[in-house]
Amino acid sequence: MAHEFQHAALISIGSNIAPELNVPLALEHLAARLPVEAVSHFYWSAPIGARGQAKFLNGACLVRTDHPPRELKFNVLRKVEDKLGRVRSADKFAPREIDLDIALFDELQVDGDGLHIPDPEIALRPFLAIPLAEIAADWVVPGLGATLGAIAAELPRDGLALDETVTERCRQAALKESKQ
Repeated sequence: MAHEFQHAALISIGSNIAPELNVPLALEHLAARLPVEAVSHFYWSAPIGARGQAKFLNGACLVRTDHPPRELKFNVLRKVEDKLGRVRSADKFAPREIDLDIALFDELQVDGDGLHIPDPEIALRPFLAIPLAEIAADWVVPGLGATLGAIAAELPRDGLALDETVTERCRQAALKESKQ
């Protein structure tokens, strides 16, 4: 009998240091640790807060897990980031090899102890809301009372550039690994 994972989580994924390499690798490493059920399209967007940086590549995936949120963030996502050379700095807008965050986790609301769920920027950032809505349009964002689909529909898409090639590589990396 197949194992039924008790939690569903939406993970946001971003990179602006060698993203065509790091994003598919991150999905491969993530899928080696957890079942990945869906992978959004990936989009290029301008960096926020810092001029002169490379564009970011952003997307999302839906995973199943038995880990509670804190364990998922620090024992799974951070380990993947570390494996890909992520260096943390005080600058929250600094360039990064990979950024993996829990955007939503079941219907939970958590704020503190290094966790902010749901991601407080979902309703503000098209590069976050649009990929999340692609894979979980009917999920209601706790605290906002709106679905991801409704939130994404209200956000502008200008400034987002779909990358079909990287999207396909990401889906192959995540879904190939999850099937093993």
